[in-house]
Amino acid sequence: MARTIDRRTFLERGAKIGAAAVIAPRALARLARQTPPAASAPVIAVAGGSDYAAMTAKAVEALGGMGRFVDKGAKVALLPNVQSRHPGTFTKPEILRTVIRMAKEAGAAEVACLSSLTQQHWDGTGLSRVCLDEGAALVLVPADETHYQTVALPEGRGVREAKLMAAFFAYDAFINLPITKDHAGNKFTGTMKNLMGLNSRPANRAFHKPGWTTDPADIEYLETCIVDLNFAARPALNIVDATEIIKTNGPMGPGELLKPMKIVAGTDRVAIDAYCAGLLGFRPEEIIAIRLAAERKLGEIDLGKVRIEEVKA
Repeated sequence: MARTIDRRTFLERGAKIGAAAVIAPRALARLARQTPPAASAPVIAVAGGSDYAAMTAKAVEALGGMGRFVDKGAKVALLPNVQSRHPGTFTKPEILRTVIRMAKEAGAAEVACLSSLTQQHWDGTGLSRVCLDEGAALVLVPADETHYQTVALPEGRGVREAKLMAAFFAYDAFINLPITKDHAGNKFTGTMKNLMGLNSRPANRAFHKPGWTTDPADIEYLETCIVDLNFAARPALNIVDATEIIKTNGPMGPGELLKPMKIVAGTDRVAIDAYCAGLLGFRPEEIIAIRLAAERKLGEIDLGKVRIEEVKA
């Protein structure tokens, strides 16, 4: 059965992290279990079709299978998007279900979904039911700062530290499960922006200048901070829902629906976001976070240098 981690358990897990107030980014390396592909170019897998479960499985198989990213006996943390219940705004339940099953088949000892959002968010999207059915823990992290751990970002250009969920550090591998979609401010959300789901709400608010508007300078600061955050946590694998997405009124919706009917997977967040930006009609360099992340060597923005494995389910 699924279980929700309670406040006492959070405190106990937080204590086990250690007495240090700040965790250096290098301490997070174990959460990014990944084997470089045989080719020198980054690889992303794009699965098309109409069966979301089969598409998810095909995309991961095209990358070499879940065993490349999850060791036997590992504790695996998942981060789906449950921000809104409107169509095209949240990670499809079939995708989450398949990832849980594949992680367990690869030998994971525990699979958990982490979230700073409420039970109502999870119930409204149908994702809590998936956790219950598949025996995955649903870790709902309270908002107060005692449940977050400071991670130093010495090369941060907007912020110099992140505040990641303390519970996150109890896991051995991290799989990022965003949905790509419109965003009213910065026009696009994908793998990199989804990591704000690990960061505390006050820390995320610091990404927005006082009196934040959609002024270009404010948006560039937000995007700079998002890239900074992506140096604090590195997913072992990203699996993006690009099946049915909103192209207007994001990120909460409701909005006009676009149906690329694709699932995009890989380890290079910049390459994946560059590809997904194209699904929404953008050139990668038009999205500030993608451009800045490429400039800072977080990944490859030039899709001509990326090996794209296209498969059908």
